[in-house]
Amino acid sequence: MKILWITNQATPLIAKNIGINIGHGGGWLVELSKQLSNNSDIELGIAFPSPENKGFLSGEIDNISYYANPFEKETTKFNYNNIKGFEKIIREFEPDMVHIWGTEYIHSYCAILACENLNLLENTVVSIQGLVSIYEKHFYGFIEKKCINRFTLKELIKGNSLIQQKKAFSKRGKYEIETLRKANHVIGRTDWDQACSMQINPTIKYHSCNETLRNQFYNKKWNLDQCEKHSIFVSQSQYPIKGLHILLEALPAILEKYPNTIVYTTGKDRLDKSMKSILKDGTYDKYLKALIKKHSLENHIVSLGNLNEDKMSDRFCKSHVFVSASSIENSPNSVGEAMLLGVPVVTSDVGGVKNMIIHEEEGFVYQADAPYMLAYYVCKIFGNDEIAVEFSRNSRRHAQQTHNREINLLNLLNIYKEIGKHNN
Repeated sequence: MKILWITNQATPLIAKNIGINIGHGGGWLVELSKQLSNNSDIELGIAFPSPENKGFLSGEIDNISYYANPFEKETTKFNYNNIKGFEKIIREFEPDMVHIWGTEYIHSYCAILACENLNLLENTVVSIQGLVSIYEKHFYGFIEKKCINRFTLKELIKGNSLIQQKKAFSKRGKYEIETLRKANHVIGRTDWDQACSMQINPTIKYHSCNETLRNQFYNKKWNLDQCEKHSIFVSQSQYPIKGLHILLEALPAILEKYPNTIVYTTGKDRLDKSMKSILKDGTYDKYLKALIKKHSLENHIVSLGNLNEDKMSDRFCKSHVFVSASSIENSPNSVGEAMLLGVPVVTSDVGGVKNMIIHEEEGFVYQADAPYMLAYYVCKIFGNDEIAVEFSRNSRRHAQQTHNREINLLNLLNIYKEIGKHNN
């Protein structure tokens, strides 16, 4: 069976081979692509949007055919040539099955239009990652209303204030909705993505398959005696949905009981007072800085910059608690990674999180707009080693099933075979 993946970006190996920078993204597809490419019954191709200056590229590496379809950087601008690019790829690779990973960006809409034009819709399946059409409704993440209408000089120049960022989600969401309305088959993993996708398209056939995570998270294990006591890790903080501001609101109550608490987070250093940093600040950055100053948290926040897979998994293991304070998620990979390592988790009750973790057995789940409950649960773990160890053991056992690489591969192959057998 010839399977063509349409992904949001190249895998790291392909990106290196064609000379494009994807940062540390795409790692979670690496292991699954290796498994498929090593399967004698599968011939795998991967197509993805790439910078226009690279042009149309194709090649093969590690038994995987790859195709780079040139796209404009602006993700909300439709270009008919992008459809033609995917048609060209499909004709060249001649797949039995097309698997579109994610609906968040316009290239997914272009890809499904190409499949429609080539009469391949019956042999096309779309995976739900996040859903920007739904995320848009939760974009501001409970930040103060007075901050929403503000903008910085950088945002004025680039046209990406908080309001404009939300509008971009809305524009992308319209293409996402059309993608799902055209799709006959969708792959999901939570009640949330099943509810949302079937409300958008009631006739869609829903298939369930859990995700395989990045390789390093299968090779390490959290240990209470080796972690930094009273440390909290937040893996993303770039925009309001990820909820770092909720944790900052909770932190004063945590510090009352545990004054040596340190919060580690990735990305931009919000304590950097240099002019260069200030000029790059967005409204959300300024909001976080104001909260840090308001609550005198300067000595309790450490920014780690961008971490690769190895350093990220190490930081998880060094932390006493992992916190996901998002205002919306599907099944956040960060929570899955923490559980797989056995890091005690406190997570907001949003989206499909209920399908990942059992409250009070595998971690704590709190009301998303209640920082006082976040503080309460973090303190419970800090103050009770038995709870921390029990959560670690139980959550790791659960995640080893949810993210089992062999089971998830078998489920995916069965989905491909089911769709292919039915339609052939």
